[in-house]
Amino acid sequence: MEEEKEQNQNNRQEDGKKNKIKLYTLLVMILALIAIIAVSIWLINTGNNKENNTISYTDLIKQIEEGKVEKVEMTVGSTSIKVKLQGQEEEKHAIVPNTQAFVELIQEKTLEGNVIELEQKSQNIFFSIFDYLFAILPTLLIVALFIVIMKMQGFGDKGKVYDAETTKSKIKFDDVAGLEEEKGEMLEIVDFLKEPKKFYDMGAKIPRGVLLCGSPGTGKTLIAKAIAGEAKVPFISMSGSEFIEMFAGLGASRVRKLFEKAKKIAPCIVFIDEIDAIGSRRTSGSGAETENNQTLNQLLVEMDGFDTEETIIVLAATNRPEMLDKALLRPGRFDRQITIALPDMKGREEILKIHAKGKKFAQDVNLKDIAGDTAGFTGAELANILNEAAILATIRKHEAITHEDIEDAVKKVTVGLERQSRVISDKDKKLTAYHEAGHAIVSSKLQTQKDIKEVSIIPRGMAGGYTMYKTNEDKYYISKTEMEEKLIALLGGRAAEKIALNDISTGASNDIEVATQIAKDMITKYGMSDNLGPISINTEKDPYELQLLGDKFGDAIGAEIKIMLDNAYLQAQTILANNMNQLNKVAHVLMEKEVISSEEFEKIIKE
Repeated sequence: MEEEKEQNQNNRQEDGKKNKIKLYTLLVMILALIAIIAVSIWLINTGNNKENNTISYTDLIKQIEEGKVEKVEMTVGSTSIKVKLQGQEEEKHAIVPNTQAFVELIQEKTLEGNVIELEQKSQNIFFSIFDYLFAILPTLLIVALFIVIMKMQGFGDKGKVYDAETTKSKIKFDDVAGLEEEKGEMLEIVDFLKEPKKFYDMGAKIPRGVLLCGSPGTGKTLIAKAIAGEAKVPFISMSGSEFIEMFAGLGASRVRKLFEKAKKIAPCIVFIDEIDAIGSRRTSGSGAETENNQTLNQLLVEMDGFDTEETIIVLAATNRPEMLDKALLRPGRFDRQITIALPDMKGREEILKIHAKGKKFAQDVNLKDIAGDTAGFTGAELANILNEAAILATIRKHEAITHEDIEDAVKKVTVGLERQSRVISDKDKKLTAYHEAGHAIVSSKLQTQKDIKEVSIIPRGMAGGYTMYKTNEDKYYISKTEMEEKLIALLGGRAAEKIALNDISTGASNDIEVATQIAKDMITKYGMSDNLGPISINTEKDPYELQLLGDKFGDAIGAEIKIMLDNAYLQAQTILANNMNQLNKVAHVLMEKEVISSEEFEKIIKE
């Protein structure tokens, strides 16, 4: 019942937002229609003025001097007049810059004997008001459009508040799996929020901010909501990108309003997702960079401005902590930094159990086996795999989710959607078969590389084929030998094309890109070059770092990368040249069956 009430409340909030958007859209359409009508009237008037017979003021004075003007018709308060000339039926129009001086001129000419009939009419109140409104209409439209746009932008206040009761029924630590150490660290934060007085009495200061770092999908947002759920305090959620809008100063204003709201409902948690959107290092640039600097400065001020009695904890999440300004990371602001790591095998199994609730599984499904085959997967990816498996089982009209459904879901998530309808020529089929066979054969001959799980030439996603490896081991460190052999395995496909077909193709482009990045990281990030030694260069963090070392050092890095890749390519060709029978056999079986399982591959290798 509580979940239904919460769902209904969320639905009402969403409906309210949609209605506001519709209202603002309608206002914009009405204002646009008014603008179109006004422009049309102006164009019609302009067209009429062009069609009417007009006379310049200079020519009009000349005609008066010569006594050729019979009648002048004027409207009080208007500079536009009608003139009747002698011998002409059609009246002419003219604009008089100074009506009083013009009337005095006519009166003077009348006294001289040049009779000019002067007719002065009072102005129609309706047209007077209309002219006035028409004159200020552009200003009114600009102001109205500005107001509507500001409303649509959600001026000032955009933070979403989950009150204590709502948060309580949502997420707690039991709903977060695979993060046992992180949850233990967060329990202290929960105690701060539940009983701040005992910490104050001890003389302790409550942490101002906690920064959650980790790869996308590891559960940073989830654990932040779980803290609020455990502490039973309000939770204000806002994304870093929501602070930045098209109007200067709006980001700083939203920061102020966010913390004003937090102070009113303290104790509470303020959660800023993707904080790197506003927390990046300040620059001396202009335009958008100045706006970002102002927003960040306001955030720094607000975090410094907490009173000791205000129990407000700021949680922030980012997957790029190296991009954040150092002022954010000093003590007194984000006092703690917690890294949310990828789940290990036990953590993956616990995550799978949580996301398996409500799903039907066949007897051949073992969540522990799935956890063993998904090393390196995030919690979000594991949830997506089970969801895709449920969708596949439904489409295939299975009574429950089978092991095959889960295997296909893993392929769909990691490699891409299978494209059975794609027509492949025999030439491309042969090239793909040898390319994937090259990866598989070379990998099987390298001690540090993973075992083959499946080899296929069925296109998936952007790939024409793929070689899947068993990921049944959690790795925290990678040796130099393993990285060097990874380069050899990656270039095995290109080497097979060269040796077997005496040609190369674009199919190895992604392999070469990945191999180049690995070689670059080995030299500039992990210090694995024998010639250059243990040195770390991060041009993303400091674009001028490489320049400080000199141009020759940059040339040396490029030379080292080339040597590594050339050696890996040569070794891949050597391995394949020594195992041509196995390469041909695997390629032929692939052309015949399109897919080879791990058991079939092992059988071919042994034969």
